[in-house]
Amino acid sequence: MVGFVPKEMFFTKGVGKHREKLTSFELALRSAGIAACNLVRVSSIFPPNCRILSRAQGMKLLEPGQVTFVVMSEAATREPHRLIAATVGVAIPRDRDLYGYLSEHHSFGESEDIAGDYAEELAAEMLATTLGLEFDPDKSWDEKKEVYRLSNEIVRTQNVTQTAVGDKKGLWTTVVAAAVLVG
Repeated sequence: MVGFVPKEMFFTKGVGKHREKLTSFELALRSAGIAACNLVRVSSIFPPNCRILSRAQGMKLLEPGQVTFVVMSEAATREPHRLIAATVGVAIPRDRDLYGYLSEHHSFGESEDIAGDYAEELAAEMLATTLGLEFDPDKSWDEKKEVYRLSNEIVRTQNVTQTAVGDKKGLWTTVVAAAVLVG
């Protein structure tokens, strides 16, 4: 495991509801398909030359009990009708020999699109500063995307986002979004 640099990654997400917060979290992990793994949270680096797999392809690489590295976001509420979101964004540099960034964001009251765009923006800004690109934090996300495109340094951004509305009977509602590093 020394010097392990993942070559592949996949995104997943899930939601769980239960009277116990921990069980709600477990059910969200089951929904995401990663509950049987020993999850280790890592910081936000998208490895150089890493390939993004589909969830189905990535799930085939997991075994029960496996130590699995994830960049994960989670949010929970037991407030009825409260909108929650968990999202992970990624920004990948054009030069695949360089590393990119993953970002986690969790929020209340944000739609899937707003939370997902925000996570992408966070990842892109982290990558931009690493690459020495200038950006104006007061510009809209669409304006920044255009700057990144024009710079020809950031090839793509994407996100995985799970939203849910708090259970009307007050059960714990938990959402998770994760980038699972494999291979």
